[in-house]
Amino acid sequence: MSLAVLAREFYDSELKARLEPSHCGQFVAIIPQLRAFFVDCSFVAAALAARAAHPGQTPFVIRVGHDAAFHIGSAMR
Repeated sequence: MSLAVLAREFYDSELKARLEPSHCGQFVAIIPQLRAFFVDCSFVAAALAARAAHPGQTPFVIRVGHDAAFHIGSAMR
């Protein structure tokens, strides 16, 4: 399975209910193989915290409470 799929499964099964009430809109960097996660207001800060704690591992970043980490542009016309 891909990193994205593993991270999303971990988020949905274990982190969603825990993080959404108090961290909605923040970013969570997930290393699903280690069941490790790092929350921050900044995408970069969350990713760097994960990399610092687990060098050599690749984190996947999700925006808490959203379908995507970023939305580009405005509404489609």
